[in-house]
Amino acid sequence: MGEDQAPIQIAAIADVHCYEELRGRLRYELEPVNEQADVLVLAGDLTLYGKPEEARILAEELRSVRIPMVGVLGNHDYEMNHEKTITSMLRDAGVAMLDGDSVTLTVRKRTVGFVGVKGFCGGFGQRLVAPFGEDPLKAFVRVGQTEAEKLDAGLRRLRQDDTVDHLVAVVHYAPIRETVVGESPELFPFLGNSSLCDPIDRYEVDVCFHGHAHYGTPFGHTPRGIPVYNVARPLVRTCVVHALVSPRSLTPLEL
Repeated sequence: MGEDQAPIQIAAIADVHCYEELRGRLRYELEPVNEQADVLVLAGDLTLYGKPEEARILAEELRSVRIPMVGVLGNHDYEMNHEKTITSMLRDAGVAMLDGDSVTLTVRKRTVGFVGVKGFCGGFGQRLVAPFGEDPLKAFVRVGQTEAEKLDAGLRRLRQDDTVDHLVAVVHYAPIRETVVGESPELFPFLGNSSLCDPIDRYEVDVCFHGHAHYGTPFGHTPRGIPVYNVARPLVRTCVVHALVSPRSLTPLEL
């Protein structure tokens, strides 16, 4: 296999929950990705309490990473209402931070498009919470719908432009039920939202990475067979690496 056709290796991790005690340690954990992968994905909950000083520590730890980095925020990063500051600090550290937008990277003459959103709660499949009843419940559901719409719009733009060889979705909340199994069932509605899964299947994404479910299952598939990785650090311990290889066959679309 020629160099241009060699698999593109995407490393991913989520829920690093960076704070003072990880200074130096996280750098040591991440450094191997330089040899293992072509791109590093950070799938949310990058800080512990959403404090700028935690993001500053993470930015320092990421200095050891020499490959391109792509990321989204998670719920922890919103805790102190400093999400804009955290995003700016990580962008300054070289991370392409996404929130409904996209970034396209060229690896060995092939293009990889990344679209990312945080996602939100809501549940899965027939148990997806419906926007019915009190206004606060409708507002809760609407947040999840908006996140799914942002993901849909970003993926659609890249597919319509037909400018990428591979397409990767990055979310924090789980898009499928399969990768939250292992958590308490009572928590399932708060761990993800299957509305995120629809655009992932519709636009034939190559792979999706998420976090948030610390005690979930590391790997699953969408209804169309697209691989989904739960890369929460408490679950997987280290970066998970997925190889992008073309062409990839899909099962018939059944949404």
